[in-house]
Amino acid sequence: MRRVLPSLMLAGALSALASGADAQAVYTHAVQEGDTLASIAQRYYGDPTREAVLREANRMRGAGANGLVTGSWIFIPMVTFYQAAEGDTWSSIALRLYGREDRATTLVEANNASRRLEPDAGAELLVPYPLRHLIGPGDTLATIVKMYMPDTPLSLKRLRRFNPGARVERGQVVLVPLFDLRLSGEGRTEASDAFRRAAAGGAAKAAQDEVESALPKLIEQVENAEFAEAVSLGNRLLGMQSLTSSQLVTIHKELAIAYVALERSDLAEAAFRVALGLQPNLELDTVRTSPRVLEAFNRAKQPPTP
Repeated sequence: MRRVLPSLMLAGALSALASGADAQAVYTHAVQEGDTLASIAQRYYGDPTREAVLREANRMRGAGANGLVTGSWIFIPMVTFYQAAEGDTWSSIALRLYGREDRATTLVEANNASRRLEPDAGAELLVPYPLRHLIGPGDTLATIVKMYMPDTPLSLKRLRRFNPGARVERGQVVLVPLFDLRLSGEGRTEASDAFRRAAAGGAAKAAQDEVESALPKLIEQVENAEFAEAVSLGNRLLGMQSLTSSQLVTIHKELAIAYVALERSDLAEAAFRVALGLQPNLELDTVRTSPRVLEAFNRAKQPPTP
């Protein structure tokens, strides 16, 4: 019975995630002698105050000060990651993961993106965990924010936006989007291989973020005629894993321009071909681009000779 009850709690918690349930990674922790929710939160999140998340996620209200039974199981929720596919939009991803298109803004904010630009194919997106909170006596959106999120006006705005039209009444449910519910180093070590792979999602996102921050430097080097430096930086960026298609296009385009200046038209054409393969409608500014670069670009657009 000790194992059956937590299993039922886990099933109920997962069902609350609606259509996004299959996108959420789940890890169950076997309760040991001396465990408390605070100590488990410290172990997995590096923050004992996250015990409130564990209590709500495992439906442990009214179960006493600690509510844990040695030998039982609780599950540890966390953020996950989603790799955008060709044709994905913020709205379609939000519908798939959260069951509502109007929750797309949460994904945009979590990934420091622009609502005007759809996610690039191959981009790895952070997916905030939607914690299910059952409204109790005295709860308001402001008090719910204090339980789980940074106590700021932005958090309150995010909670309201994620639950449009929600009634803050006892017995109703709101979903709390947790942007930072990630495993600590110790939590990753203790988790199973499958869970650790899911929790380790974000490696590609970190690489993509690093490349994105370096692209202005690459463009600046080409504009300032620092062509050798641009080639070095561009090839280093290409050596990183999991770049998005638009990042690859930008890098190859800037490399091609640098190669033309360095009298390597063969490499320039090859770089332009890669960029055109990724973005067939790619065009260059015919006013600002040098004739030699335009020539290399136009040659790259021609089908290869047999």
